[in-house]
Amino acid sequence: MAPYIFMERNGIHIIDLYKTQAKVDEAASAINQLAKSGKKILFVATKKQAKDVVAELVSKVNMPYVTERWPGGMLTNFATIRKAVRKMASIDKMMVSDGYKSLSKREKLQIQREREKLEKNLGSISDLSRLPSAVFVVDIMKEHIAVAEARKLNIPVFAIVDTNTNPNMVDFPIPANDDASKSIALIVGKMVDAIEEGLNERKLNKENNVEEPEETDEETITVETEEEENKEERKPRNRRPRKPVSKN
Repeated sequence: MAPYIFMERNGIHIIDLYKTQAKVDEAASAINQLAKSGKKILFVATKKQAKDVVAELVSKVNMPYVTERWPGGMLTNFATIRKAVRKMASIDKMMVSDGYKSLSKREKLQIQREREKLEKNLGSISDLSRLPSAVFVVDIMKEHIAVAEARKLNIPVFAIVDTNTNPNMVDFPIPANDDASKSIALIVGKMVDAIEEGLNERKLNKENNVEEPEETDEETITVETEEEENKEERKPRNRRPRKPVSKN
């Protein structure tokens, strides 16, 4: 973090706000382009000072966010997370069916508790049908698992980095205090404004029939690749003619 520190006073590092401003503008520009292309940005902030602020701001632009507990393997094992989200949807359907009315009070309570637990942990990512195109993290030390999973899948990481972290771990570091709710609200607010601007531009382009590059469905690509490999395996191989074996 040395390049981003202005000075040290009484053992406290003071961040150079000119560099913070430059990095905020850089990150906002990149996020604006992602939103303009119709891509999803996942916000991760499970620390007490950030969770309520992030949830309130990000929900305005309908982007997915994680503010409770990071479910291990959420990115690297995304298919399993999607199953849990689908289970939540199936419980919703069951709760309005006639069969649910005939259940005992205890069984209904168990189902409701399971639904509440799923909603608390996964409700904010229920609309995330594919891997996000980028991840925004508030504290990369606390959310080190999320950062590691994103890096493993080559997903760009935007993050607020404090003086006790390594900014080289992320693609778009924003040097700032990640413990102050006002600092978090200011930076996340800038990102949300950039997303909103990108979404408005996308909507305007659609109205004017200007084509924007659509997000590629990675799951579809994987399925198509597997089908092509299976076809290759099923192709008849050119075998050599067998030599006649003498009966002697």
